[in-house]
Amino acid sequence: MGRTSSVAQHTLLVEAVLRQQVSSADDKVRLAALLHDAPEYVIGDMISPFKAVIGGAYKVVEHRLLAAIHIRFGLPQVLAEAITKQIKAADMGAAYLEATRLAGFKEAEAKRLFGKDPGLSEEAEADFLTPWTAGKAEKRFLTRFEAVVS
Repeated sequence: MGRTSSVAQHTLLVEAVLRQQVSSADDKVRLAALLHDAPEYVIGDMISPFKAVIGGAYKVVEHRLLAAIHIRFGLPQVLAEAITKQIKAADMGAAYLEATRLAGFKEAEAKRLFGKDPGLSEEAEADFLTPWTAGKAEKRFLTRFEAVVS
């Protein structure tokens, strides 16, 4: 999957897609969306084939890290299945946008792999899909994080 320039920028895109798809999502759900890839910040973002070679051990570590992160920020260790599905759908919507706008996927291919276009506004797409500097990604992530934990 093509990625934006950082995990922080990607998670902000996922949270924006979540807000578009689930307007009733409360701040806890939005926080969970912002933290959904937090283990990647700790252990690095590995490509799926490498994760497959490592097998179940990688997933165990990833799930343990995410559970600890959730506890630290006042979320349940394991999210309700409905919330997990909402975040996964938003992540797939973000992946669709990253694939078609950044990685050169044809729309039919992206649709087959990631589902439909999540329908963000052109302005939001231009913002979230233009690579940011590390400083900008950090500032924007922390600003949004503060907004959902306050």
